[in-house]
Amino acid sequence: MIVPATDARIVITTAGSREEAEDIARNLVDERLAACVNVVPGLTSIYRWKGDVETASEVLLIVKTTAANLERVESALRRLHSYEAPEFLVLAPEASARPYLDWLLLETGSHS
Repeated sequence: MIVPATDARIVITTAGSREEAEDIARNLVDERLAACVNVVPGLTSIYRWKGDVETASEVLLIVKTTAANLERVESALRRLHSYEAPEFLVLAPEASARPYLDWLLLETGSHS
């Protein structure tokens, strides 16, 4: 059954190495700030930083969390991340399968 995912959030961020990405992911899950973090290596990012166009190998992190945890997730990223300005993009899913949403809320200490 598909239901509105009003409390669910997906945070997109990147890290400069797999080790850093896995450290961030484990901390977020251990602290129950995320139910799951996908660590996706092999990303090439091309971006403008301080006036120059840069190219970097990065690792993508897809963080499954809740609206209530967003400030704490951002704070943890700042604490754990090596970047001066880590990416922190929040997506609000329109809907979710009920069992998945229930699991996400349970594992982050939220209530449905």
